[in-house]
Amino acid sequence: MTAAAPDFSNWNIVERYPHDIWRWMRANDPVFWWDKTDGRPFWAITKHADITTIGKRPTQFLNAPRLTIEPTAERDPDREMAFPPTLIQLDPPKHGIYRRLISNRFTPRALKRFHHDIDQIGREIVEDLVSEGKEGECDFVEKISAPLPIAVIAWMLGLPKSDWNLLFDWTNRIIGAADPAFQVEGKTPEESSMEAMTEVFMYFSKLVEERKKEPADDLITLFTQMQVDGEPIPPMDVLAWCLIIVIAGNETTRNATTGGMLAFVEHQSELRKLQDDATLLGSAIEEVVRWSTPIIHFARTATEDFELRDKTIRAGDAVALFYPSANRDEEVFEDPYAFRIDRNPNRHLGFGVGEHFCLGAHLARLEMQVAYKYLLPRIEEIELAGPVDRLHSSLVGGVKHLPIRYKLKEA
Repeated sequence: MTAAAPDFSNWNIVERYPHDIWRWMRANDPVFWWDKTDGRPFWAITKHADITTIGKRPTQFLNAPRLTIEPTAERDPDREMAFPPTLIQLDPPKHGIYRRLISNRFTPRALKRFHHDIDQIGREIVEDLVSEGKEGECDFVEKISAPLPIAVIAWMLGLPKSDWNLLFDWTNRIIGAADPAFQVEGKTPEESSMEAMTEVFMYFSKLVEERKKEPADDLITLFTQMQVDGEPIPPMDVLAWCLIIVIAGNETTRNATTGGMLAFVEHQSELRKLQDDATLLGSAIEEVVRWSTPIIHFARTATEDFELRDKTIRAGDAVALFYPSANRDEEVFEDPYAFRIDRNPNRHLGFGVGEHFCLGAHLARLEMQVAYKYLLPRIEEIELAGPVDRLHSSLVGGVKHLPIRYKLKEA
């Protein structure tokens, strides 16, 4: 535990989930003001109750004009290429209107008709690993956790299989633009991200036009047919829907699945517990989401003065909501630093809270369920085969590579 107040001078500390710092903040200064920055000063919010309070006040704490806190001076929006905001960047009333256009597609009831297909996708991905032999080494990200959500989202969008890997490249370059591994040589992270988003828009522009002429039972067709007050949504908003489905439907599920596997490697008694009792899979997935919490933070901007604990958040102030900290809050979780697959209750905020609660939460759970139910029962022995390579990002707690060494048994 840190002995003094935290120092956010090096914003990169959040990339490694500094639980000792967040623990100090929860105990000593849960609404912490940081203004020693070249970027915008902000309030760091670390308690489960406070993040819930802010998350349930979408008109008092807006997603616009910033979704994340940056350590450098904020960019002039007039100098950037104009991309329409995606769903997670919208505020009331438009957010609610746009969310309702698609929410019925992602309910547990609606997803039932896709269970067989998603189950088959997951089974084939795991069986591909098994076919390589009962003993071996692999990068779990490359073999399991990345291909699964990419395949599901690409299939739901209606993309040809030959293009599925494009989604992997685009999300890496957009979310991981600050990471040297994904940054375009000679370009800034912002330029690298913009280049990838431009490619996404150009690619989907062609598919959107094709679906207008020949509709299909896929999400792109649904986006082209969306209407508000009897009028089609603007063409750029159609493309924004494609973008957010590609990013949100891929990146977070990939990293939750990877974080869960790492947790099982490091806590093998919990792996054995799940192998002995398959009925624990549902609660195990919730614990995986709590434990890994793929989104490190989102920002909100206050629209009016707001009292929180003994502090006054002023109108215009930025706040950073640290979800991994909320998911280790001692007032909410018994023994929060233990990975327990039978944890109950488990009121984690891994999917957010309030009206911005993750639209694809049920789909993410289904994908993790499919991956784990076919792979985990087969594991006889497993260990890390090298260092865990984490993404350089203060937004997504990504794992680029998770090398594992394994010995498999019959399912």
